Amino acid sequence: MPAPPASAPQAPIIVTATIGPADLAWADGLRRAHFPPERNRLPAHLTLFHHLPPSLLGEVKRLLSGEARTATQPAARVARLISLGRGVALAVDSPGLIAIRARLAEALHGALTPQDEAGWRPHITIQNKVSPTEARALLQALRQDFAPRPIAITGLALHWYRGGPWEPIAGYGFSRSGLFRRS
Repeated sequence: MPAPPASAPQAPIIVTATIGPADLAWADGLRRAHFPPERNRLPAHLTLFHHLPPSLLGEVKRLLSGEARTATQPAARVARLISLGRGVALAVDSPGLIAIRARLAEALHGALTPQDEAGWRPHITIQNKVSPTEARALLQALRQDFAPRPIAITGLALHWYRGGPWEPIAGYGFSRSGLFRRS
């Protein structure tokens, strides 16, 4: 998808890991069930960078394309539930994805916001913007039946953030299959 026309307002770029269809359906089902409906404008997602300058679009596309072409699809699993204080998330363990993000962060050094420079905890938010009491109750309820499970990370994607639902820019699927096995 091309960059916006010159007359379009500039918007930050968001980078996500692409989640396989079956795993996305599962995580998004949890998100739809537990995220306040009036605030839930996005499907479940795994954000790598929250806000990159739009002026870096060409460079970010080049970096993501290179990673998708040369990196092996990272093995990953939803390892545990975590409290966000006012919400709940699925913690994702994936040394391979952490390494990919670290390489991207190094290449983008100097252009990252403080949030994106801070330590990264891969997660998929399934509830947010609720009272701490409501979040604790959901965390406790979900822990009753929770079991770690593999999750497919199939690629990397770019989106424009214009205040509402994200607008897709480009997606890059991993071309080298990794050790991912669904059990």
